[in-house]
Amino acid sequence: MGTPLDPREEQVAEVLDRLYEEYPDSTISLNYSNRLELLIAVILSAQCTDERVNSVCADLFETYETPEEYASAPQEELAEAINSITYYNNKAKYIRSACADIAEEHGGEVPDTMSELTDLAGVGRKTANVVLQHGHDVVEGIVVDTHVQRLTRRLGITEEERPEAIERDLLDVVPESDWQQFTHLMIDHGRATCTAINPDCADCVLADICPSEKGDGDLDLASGEAW
Repeated sequence: MGTPLDPREEQVAEVLDRLYEEYPDSTISLNYSNRLELLIAVILSAQCTDERVNSVCADLFETYETPEEYASAPQEELAEAINSITYYNNKAKYIRSACADIAEEHGGEVPDTMSELTDLAGVGRKTANVVLQHGHDVVEGIVVDTHVQRLTRRLGITEEERPEAIERDLLDVVPESDWQQFTHLMIDHGRATCTAINPDCADCVLADICPSEKGDGDLDLASGEAW
């Protein structure tokens, strides 16, 4: 079991230093060429791999180009186009509704505020943060996906459980200049090493400062359960 640094700000700083070195090219892994495509891709990515989303979107983005086209697409047609995505029926409904609002209320442009984005169907704070950061160059929060949720708890950075509570907690200890990259680094490390099941603690650059390290640790702080 590793020993986390105290206070939490020091733990965060050390984690960032090591992960920046480990993943120097860390960035978003969704493919898109404009804000609308980014929004669609992020909606589809909920509980689905980015690899699958990118595969589906390669054809989707050739078929539909404008909010009006998504909004007017028959539900069955759009659902069929994304049917390899988790919860594709619901996501098709979200996309059609969100795009109708974008066309009718925002002049066909993806909104650039948190409140306007989260008013769209299928868009929560996580999705809105991604669109703001990568579509509008506006960083006002930290994207908390399942990797960020898992790793920040394992590393003893937070004890919060819900994504929005985790984000509020992280905003107090992660330097604002690192808010965007913090998520990408957590995602890369979560995919490469600190996986949900059987993480590779023996080859982890954070093992010595991770209280969940399973070499001689008993508890996975992400789940609260024994290894």
